[in-house]
Amino acid sequence: MEFSDQLACDAGAAAAAIDDILRVNQSPAQRLRDAMIYATKSGGKRLRAALVLGAARLSDDAGDQSGALRVAVALEMLHAYSLVHDDLPAMDDAATRRSKPSCHLAFDEATAILAGDALQTMAFDILADGRTHSDPAVQIRLVAALAGASGLAGMAGGQMLDLQAETRQLDLTEVTEMQSMKTGALIQCAAICGGIVGGADARLLDALGTFSRDLGLAFQIADDLLDYDGDAATLGKPAGQDAERGKGSFVSLMGAEQARVTAHRLIDDALAVLTPWPQAGYLEYLATFAIARNS
Repeated sequence: MEFSDQLACDAGAAAAAIDDILRVNQSPAQRLRDAMIYATKSGGKRLRAALVLGAARLSDDAGDQSGALRVAVALEMLHAYSLVHDDLPAMDDAATRRSKPSCHLAFDEATAILAGDALQTMAFDILADGRTHSDPAVQIRLVAALAGASGLAGMAGGQMLDLQAETRQLDLTEVTEMQSMKTGALIQCAAICGGIVGGADARLLDALGTFSRDLGLAFQIADDLLDYDGDAATLGKPAGQDAERGKGSFVSLMGAEQARVTAHRLIDDALAVLTPWPQAGYLEYLATFAIARNS
């Protein structure tokens, strides 16, 4: 299978599994479930899911992928929650997400907040479920990895630094730290959790961590470049918001050309880490895709 076809297959499998899990979970709070489905059905690249599945296959290419798919769903739900909350008026105040009204506009602010909360808690529920992995020790490792990537030292902390960047200018070191937390931590977690559920040894887990750390930064630089020279119709969300808010970004601090050079260097570094694993072609494809995309 071509790597592009594998990515489409993984994205489709993750989307279908998310839909299945949300529809199986019954609740009298139907409006909340509708908002959760809306937030997770907005398309997107499903890069985090693909990283989970690619890392799991690299760890155990003969194993059952059902557990890895559930981990991929958990990562996508956590990511969807973060986007719902990012779009709120108190955060980025974005009207659209992937060419659709943001969740708080399609429903209302209170429902959007609750949808994000419920998606976050459901992600941990999935990881702690015996259907994801039969070994409680593995379940704990998965839960701990996602908690670390999404909390104070990860995504939430990075979002706080991003909000503070609206009132003071960050230097390049501070922007790198902020984006490593806000965006990079969850991307790194996806690869590591894929390795954990796939039974990767310590050497491979360390390589996956280094690979995805560089990938996460390159991914954010690509996002900054898209925000700088992209258009809202292609992106499916408002462009140029960081510049309007006066936030420091890789592009504003380095210049567009140097930012592109840095992104490619980071991807080269990421690919070099996987050299001992000749079967890592899919992860290598995901890395180059991350900076070649147009949305």
